[in-house]
Amino acid sequence: MNAELLIQTLNFISPLSGALDKRFRENLIEEKLPRRHLLLEEGRVNNKIYFINKGFARAFYYTREGKECTSWFMGKGELMISVYSFYTQTPAAENIELLEDSELLSMTWSQLQSIYADFPEYNFTGRIVTEKYYQLSEERAVLLRTLTARERYEKLLSTHPDILRQASQGQIASYLGISPETLSRVRSGKSNLTIVKKTGT
Repeated sequence: MNAELLIQTLNFISPLSGALDKRFRENLIEEKLPRRHLLLEEGRVNNKIYFINKGFARAFYYTREGKECTSWFMGKGELMISVYSFYTQTPAAENIELLEDSELLSMTWSQLQSIYADFPEYNFTGRIVTEKYYQLSEERAVLLRTLTARERYEKLLSTHPDILRQASQGQIASYLGISPETLSRVRSGKSNLTIVKKTGT
């Protein structure tokens, strides 16, 4: 089982003790699943947390009119859950779908709670992970309220450079809160977009 990227990510937040590292490796399950597989369906309780070793996924929901709306994308090196459903163990209001053949690591809610109980120091790491999700949620809300369509598209490309290959135009448009026609117009001028990449100093 390839858990090194996940362990490295967790150690970056706060170093894991040898015993905690061992518990994680004992509890993690490796899952290889195909494109279009639904990890979670609306109305079901999200009882697993996933880490993406390889692949790409999205969450989406349906409006009252039956329109499909993508709420977020997640890629390699990221943890993936329906936040409210997982932490409250109540039915989810969204679906989680794999957009590529993926290699995942998973752990159940019960296993994670057992780790919190047996390793109090891990509660700090868990809090940081939870805060990250709420920060991303707030960032998306601000993005939709304040940025132009072009600026939203540019930001998405800077976060997920391969998004045009990984997701459909309709999925991207709904995530950005614009119509597919508007997205086409934005893309037609993509040569004028400036993608800022961080470089080492």
